[in-house]
Amino acid sequence: MKKLISIVLLSLYLVSTTELYQLLKMPLLVEHYIQHKNLNPEMSFTAFLKTHYDNPVKDSDYDQDQRLPFVSHTHLLSVVFTVNSSVDFYFAEKVYIYWGTEKTFYKSVLYNKEIFSSIWEPPRSYRS
Repeated sequence: MKKLISIVLLSLYLVSTTELYQLLKMPLLVEHYIQHKNLNPEMSFTAFLKTHYDNPVKDSDYDQDQRLPFVSHTHLLSVVFTVNSSVDFYFAEKVYIYWGTEKTFYKSVLYNKEIFSSIWEPPRSYRS
């Protein structure tokens, strides 16, 4: 179920934020090709594509031509996500045991003074 939901959400995101929505217009391309094929039975699919994409001409069905996939482009959706700096998340202290020693891994997701202060200490030499 998670996989299906992930696929649906990813598909919705890609269709709304990329040119992937143009693929949804493929039935229009097939329908328009069939119309041209009925008018000129000797027209191949590559000749149809050249007529509409390589050298587009303003003819009687120009409005229909503009609805074909990848002919006209629109501005895509822009999504901006910002985090309010005044929001803090606090979680309970978690303690992990590594090889017999107890270490506090974090007290807050965003900041732990104990871990950050120990990073910048100079190396120590231990003599036995």
